[in-house]
Amino acid sequence: MQITLNVNGEIHQLEVAANALLVDVIREQIGLTGTHVGCDTSQCGACTVHLDGASIKSCTQLAVQVDGADITTIEGIGSATELHPMQQAFQNNHALQCGFCTPGMIMSALDLVHRGEALSDETIREGLEGNICRCTGYQNIVAAVKEAAAEMPKETGA
Repeated sequence: MQITLNVNGEIHQLEVAANALLVDVIREQIGLTGTHVGCDTSQCGACTVHLDGASIKSCTQLAVQVDGADITTIEGIGSATELHPMQQAFQNNHALQCGFCTPGMIMSALDLVHRGEALSDETIREGLEGNICRCTGYQNIVAAVKEAAAEMPKETGA
């Protein structure tokens, strides 16, 4: 099947199988490997990307279902020379160790901040409960989200 995706501002016209998962298309056909495959059951959140501005787990989303959509991956939010405030906050707060969960965690955290919810420790933990980190113990992740939210422009949410 032929689909068109706008990934990180770049249009991709792709031939995909009807059962191709979005995470596999992003990684294998588009070549963006920051989005990780962790569990294939939507339990870990390592595959989280933004679909038309909202976070989704791309391991359970068929690529054909998002034909024409805007997708943002971890590669689309900052650069090697200028980190996004959320990426910088994760670095500042040592909110990553092995780094496997980090892209999905950051994408979920961005969605949480964009929704404008009150960001207490409890609401951040609840908002990120669909993402599993096996290294950090989460307190540094919570601190990073709070720091980034304070740094992110309020008018755009980005």
